[in-house]
Amino acid sequence: MRKIFLSADIEGTCGIVCWDETEYGNPRYEYFSKQMSREVAAACEGALAAGAQDILVRDAHDTARNIHPDMLPEQARILRSWERHPYSMMSGIDESFDAVIFTGYHSAVGMPGNNLSHTMNTRNTAVRLNGEVCSELMINCLTAASVGVPVACVTGDKGLCDWIRTKLPGVATVPVNEGLGAAVVSIHPNLAVKRIREAAEQALRGDLSGNLYPMPEHFTFELSFREHSRARGASFYPGCVQTGDCTVVYESDVWMDVLKFMHWVM
Repeated sequence: MRKIFLSADIEGTCGIVCWDETEYGNPRYEYFSKQMSREVAAACEGALAAGAQDILVRDAHDTARNIHPDMLPEQARILRSWERHPYSMMSGIDESFDAVIFTGYHSAVGMPGNNLSHTMNTRNTAVRLNGEVCSELMINCLTAASVGVPVACVTGDKGLCDWIRTKLPGVATVPVNEGLGAAVVSIHPNLAVKRIREAAEQALRGDLSGNLYPMPEHFTFELSFREHSRARGASFYPGCVQTGDCTVVYESDVWMDVLKFMHWVM
């Protein structure tokens, strides 16, 4: 595995339990941005040990300026801030990459595995793809699959790790947190770093031929907003249909069209 793409979020970082720990400017943010960086660095180190020669790290949380670049291995490049591309948390990926790693990922809106469960933002109350609760991980795995890149490793909350194994049993997972209502049980942050490094290396040394996320032939994307006015506004997007006071549906056979809908409407 020579070229690796890594997408990093923060709400699945070891120990995270409340929003102010994820937001720049709050007192506890600095600690968790460093732990996020440690976990990303560990995944990079595992990838390098497995033979990776080029790693592109996509800082994919909020401002996309959370990771401390000087904490990463020198062989890693980092993409910061937002280029306003529909790939969003996956911008920078293309068919030249051999595998993708996800660190710090979290459960979807409507899933109980994380006190901070959400999908893309907190303006929606439900997101479904082809009738299934849809996480950011699902969206991003589909984007990777659309350019032929398999998933090697996922780290984050236990609920999300359990979910991805139902889709891709061969994916290496590192559950660092387990949500219990509004609380979280987490492993030691140093142990999280150790396990992430080991999992990334082991995954990239293995056979990833079965780890391409399955791509549906047709996409039905259902989005329910907290505010009914957002559903009305979304209904003017070409091809979008308002199906309830707060709910819209968009359908397409083309994944990039779904990403464009999310980019402009979600």
